[in-house]
Amino acid sequence: MWTRPRDQQVGLPTHTLDVDRVRSHFDFADLGRVVTNNAASTQPPRELAALLVTLTKGYENVHRGQSIASQQTTELFEASYDTFAQWLNAPSRRTIATYRNTTEAINAVMYSLLTDFRDGDNVVTTMLEHNSDFVPWYGMCREILPRFGRHVECRLARFDHRTGELDLDHLAELVDHRTKLVCVTGASNFLGTKPPLTLIRAIADGSGYRRDDGSSGSLLLVDAAQLVPSSYVDVQRLDVDYLAFSCHKVLAPFGVGILYAKERLLAQARPFLYGGDMIATGRVAPDRVEYNDLPWKYAAGTPNILGVIVSAYALRLLPDLVGVDGSTRWFTSTAPLPAPLVAETMNRVGRHTAELTDLALCEAMSIDGLSCYGPAAGLPRSPLLAFNVAGVDPFALAENLGRLGVEARAGCHCATLAHRDLGLDPPASCRLSFALYNSRDDMTYAMDAVRRVTDQLRRRPGLT
Repeated sequence: MWTRPRDQQVGLPTHTLDVDRVRSHFDFADLGRVVTNNAASTQPPRELAALLVTLTKGYENVHRGQSIASQQTTELFEASYDTFAQWLNAPSRRTIATYRNTTEAINAVMYSLLTDFRDGDNVVTTMLEHNSDFVPWYGMCREILPRFGRHVECRLARFDHRTGELDLDHLAELVDHRTKLVCVTGASNFLGTKPPLTLIRAIADGSGYRRDDGSSGSLLLVDAAQLVPSSYVDVQRLDVDYLAFSCHKVLAPFGVGILYAKERLLAQARPFLYGGDMIATGRVAPDRVEYNDLPWKYAAGTPNILGVIVSAYALRLLPDLVGVDGSTRWFTSTAPLPAPLVAETMNRVGRHTAELTDLALCEAMSIDGLSCYGPAAGLPRSPLLAFNVAGVDPFALAENLGRLGVEARAGCHCATLAHRDLGLDPPASCRLSFALYNSRDDMTYAMDAVRRVTDQLRRRPGLT
């Protein structure tokens, strides 16, 4: 938590995106909406709605169908996995599995690893985590494995209450030769903190945990739900074992979560869900079942076919919206997405959203009694600010902002551990979060609304 003196000046960087051009692809602005709850879910561009209508005309189920419609839908569906892999600079589609969201993807990792934990092992995660990267491990350690007489500990690394930064020394103390898995957020959805993943990878590698294959080191899982929407993420450079994110935070309107995992891990692991497409064709007998090839080994039943396809096209649309390469329309192209194109696209998005966030943080600090949480303006953070105002209920604040058209969010944001660790009572804050289509006018209006609502609620104590 930090405050800024009113006379402190912060340099204002120039715009990094043609925001008017970006916004012309969306309908929400015409409705007078100031969309600043993007950490929860982003708005879908018009092209994706039109694509859905087009796809439904030739829609069929995928794989094993003989109709032309089935074969065409299968081709689009499988190509979507290539797009997801290219976006993360993953080696191939064989490293990708799709689920409903980040939460389900992390649960899939937990259930796949469940029987591999040995008695006396531990999992290390952090107080920064979204509930979805703590509760599955809590449930595994406290509720599931004890029923089988196996005892695995879930350890929590602390963070600096003033800066919001992860305590790497404490994390390193918790990681030992019995740490099978280290789980960490790539960017906090409350504090905005971006833990240094390269250093955490080194801590995990140095644990000395003996794996079944004879190698050593702890596995590393990254919850990238808040990292992928505004950053370039190269899973090979980061050398993560698992990484999960949700497409509904990257413009897609559907419930699709992406899990990246190293191919050898997916090849040797047991699936999370059984049945349907994860079974090799014709390979079921009373005494033997054979699984499908990767990545379909992790595609039980009929998947969210249209959701997966449209989510992949949401990523392909991003370079066009940002204007990285004017010579190619990537949304209508079937060419592979080059890593430099993806990197430049997300670097532009990241610069733009970082600019808005820094400006908003500086505006926030001019409001009497307001306290922001996490890294200060100018430091790396995800594009959001969570705050409280002394004497003002955060739920009342968010509700009244909504009446002015500002779509904020109040609550613990599923980051309950961090809210409680900060001693917040109730464990809640108000949050604004930005995306590529937000303008400076959005930010200015939102912060002016925070100031107005705060003043109104203070004058009417019964509403606070």
